[in-house]
Order: sequence, then structure tokens, then C-alpha cells
Amino acid sequence: MNKIILASQSEVRKKILIENGIICFSIPSEIDEEVIKNSLLNEGTTPENISKALAELKANKISNKRPEELVIGADSVIDLNGEILSKPRSREEALSILKKMNGKKHLLISSVCISKNGSMIWNCTDKAELKMKNLNEDQLKDYLSKISDKNLYAYNVYQIEGEGKNLFSDIKGDKNTIMGLPIVKIKDYLKKYK
Repeated sequence: MNKIILASQSEVRKKILIENGIICFSIPSEIDEEVIKNSLLNEGTTPENISKALAELKANKISNKRPEELVIGADSVIDLNGEILSKPRSREEALSILKKMNGKKHLLISSVCISKNGSMIWNCTDKAELKMKNLNEDQLKDYLSKISDKNLYAYNVYQIEGEGKNLFSDIKGDKNTIMGLPIVKIKDYLKKYK
């Protein structure tokens, strides 16, 4: 099989693929996720279907440019009781998001789409449930002070593989799904694809 294209600039997703023996290179899809997300929300689309739609759009956009190759598109959303929490655009917004999640359970939904010749040939969605500890404002600010701007704006308000794991009292689900790529399901599909 040729190299697989990851329609993303996510270093974490690329690392997961490489660590699992999947040779890939990145071509970011550069779709305007927020505009699409807001449009779908206005239509009453569920968080899960928004995640699926964004993963498919990313994969198909790059697949149209590279039709002979397999392209992986992925998207993750945080679903807090039906409300999608978007990536923060400032540290104040990050603190506000953490306060919203504080002491509550949320779902992390990760969807993956594999496309070829400009259309989806496979997709899957996996979920994890995370319960955030009840933390006071100083503890939340202390947590944010340890997170670089790059990571904060790229990965939402927590990276489960880093400092983010300390925010939670309970985590149910696959760590790779939380990091944005349900790799077991991807590997199962790619084995059959060969």
C-alpha cells in the first residue's frame, strides 16, 4: 500500500498512525471548521453527526486532489449535554470552557473517514466519557498556566496524554479516541483493505 495521507496538521494524530505502523504524511484540509460547525448546529445536527460530517469533508477535499491515494480525515468534538464546546481562541475563553465542564461528565466524540477518488469508502465514530473533577478557579488557572498557547489552541482545553489527564476523576473509553483517532478500528479496516 502507498503512504496514507492524513488530511490534518495534527501532530498527535500523525504520531498515533506512525506508532501503529501506518506510514503517512500530512496535507491539511484547511476547511473552515467553525463556519461548517455553526451551519450544522443551526440545522439541528447532533454533535456526533457534526464530527462525522467534518471528518468526511476533510478527507474528501484532499482525496479530490489526490484521487489514487487513501486519505484519512478525522474530527473530534466535545459534547457537554448536547452543547458542542469549540476550541478556545483566548486564555479567558479556555477558562470559561473549563468552568463549564467543571465537575461534569462530557463525551469526547472522534470520527474518522477514509476516502479514495474523492469519496468516502469507510468511516467510524467512537466515544469516550470523561468526568471532570470539581476544581476551584485557582486550580483551573494553575492548570492553564502549564499549557502552551500552541497546545491550547490546537487541542482544545485538554490533552489527555499530557497535563489534561489530571483534570479528570473518571475516564471511560480508549485513550487514542480521546486523542482524536480510534486507531484500533482504523487498523482493522486497513487490514481488510489490503
